[in-house]
Amino acid sequence: MFAPQGPTFRELAVQALSSVERGYDLLAPKFDHTPFRTPDAILTPVSRALQRLGPFDSGLDLCCGTGAGVDVLRQVCRERVTGVDVSAGMLAEGRAHDRAAPSVPRTDWVRADARALPFGPVFDLAVSFGAFGHFLPRERPGLFSQVRSVLRPGGRFVFPIGAPARPGSPGYWTLLAFDAAMRVRNALWRPSFVMYYRTFRLTDVCADLTRTGFDVRLHTLPELGRRPDGSPRCRLVVATRAA
Repeated sequence: MFAPQGPTFRELAVQALSSVERGYDLLAPKFDHTPFRTPDAILTPVSRALQRLGPFDSGLDLCCGTGAGVDVLRQVCRERVTGVDVSAGMLAEGRAHDRAAPSVPRTDWVRADARALPFGPVFDLAVSFGAFGHFLPRERPGLFSQVRSVLRPGGRFVFPIGAPARPGSPGYWTLLAFDAAMRVRNALWRPSFVMYYRTFRLTDVCADLTRTGFDVRLHTLPELGRRPDGSPRCRLVVATRAA
């Protein structure tokens, strides 16, 4: 699962017994060598879809980590790109590897909690990749309200969401076991480390977005294929802020 440059088992154990913020601070130097970074196989189709929806002037990468989504925004935004994350270590890695050419939009790296964003309605586009498992279902409405508050009217909140693993499949049991282990860990150890893979369900997410004031549309990402029943393996959620 991990490249030779990735974290050791001991390092992962220390991270898992830390808070989310501290854990990612520790993991940051090796994060891009783990499967936790969103792969280019997903980033590239999303970038193509955004190019069809855009262009945009300013973009926000929510929970940006080391900047995989920032690179996507640079391809579709003309003026300004901002990455926001709670982990100072992840932001430091993003800044350290920021080798943007002068022709791309200005990039800002901002440390903040996604549940309390320090911006006004200045963005045309917000994206997020692989971070929603860090928020409990009860936190989603507040999170989505924060995103809506920093978008201009007509601005879009866009993110990919994979189809759930088929019940009984190896992927299903793997994710079930991981979530169960995290629940036991959080019941026995403090500080908690919120990371659950099975709580971000498409139907619930769309309902929360709609209640928050978004108009929600789903786009397929054909490059990522279809499941045996013909349904997409991954959809792109495009939530537009109503005026």
